[in-house]
Amino acid sequence: MTEFGNAIRYLGVCFALVVLLTPVATLAVQPDEVLSDTALEKRARALSAGLRCVVCQNQSIDDSDAPLARDLRLLVRERLVAGESDEQVIKTVVDRYGEYVLLKPRFGMHTAVLWLLPFIVLGFAVLIMFQRRRRKPALGRTVTLPAGTALTVEEEGRLSQLLDVNEENPVSKE
Repeated sequence: MTEFGNAIRYLGVCFALVVLLTPVATLAVQPDEVLSDTALEKRARALSAGLRCVVCQNQSIDDSDAPLARDLRLLVRERLVAGESDEQVIKTVVDRYGEYVLLKPRFGMHTAVLWLLPFIVLGFAVLIMFQRRRRKPALGRTVTLPAGTALTVEEEGRLSQLLDVNEENPVSKE
């Protein structure tokens, strides 16, 4: 085979690999679920993206192939066609399935711990670090002697001299 033919074959294989290995974002919405009104369909997709599939748990109903997700998608579209607002549709779904169905939980008294716990833990960590740092004696200033021993006057003088020298010329501990 010629050099040109090899190059064409190589490009064809590369193209096939790119096409086969590129992830395709597929939505589980079936053609029979799609609304003819594009504005309503856009609203339905936006609402469906924020609702959790109760079967799949961490997937929106827009992405899930589960039969219950299909039923929820149809319910959302049915309510939109009936003229309900987005808030009314969400309220209907939450009333029927609970707040767990929301991918982004609302802030309320029953979810306060969920939202505030990270800040509480962070606050305690900062408090503990501050208290430990405060209790820690100044570096190089504390000398602990065994019980019943004392420094002589010469030793105290030498120690004071060493501490003063170390403050003037701090030693890097790298």
